[in-house]
Amino acid sequence: MTRRATDNPKALDAFIAAKTEIDAMLERLAALSADHFETHPDEINWGHVGTLNHYRAKLREITDMAFSEGEHAA
Repeated sequence: MTRRATDNPKALDAFIAAKTEIDAMLERLAALSADHFETHPDEINWGHVGTLNHYRAKLREITDMAFSEGEHAA
C-alpha cells in the first residue's frame, strides 16, 4: 500500500470536518443576515456600517480566493 492511499482516509475525514464547520458558519451567518445582523433600522449608526463593511471585506477575501477573482485572479 502506498503512503498516498494510507493518508487518503485521514485527509477525507479532515476535509469533511472542515466542510461541516464551514457549512455551520455559513448557516449562522445567513440567519444573522436574515435578522439584519440583530439591528433595527432606527438603531443603525456608522459603527454598524463599519462592522458590516469589515465582515464584507473578509467574505470578499474568501470568495476571491475560492473563485479566483480580485487579487487572486489568474
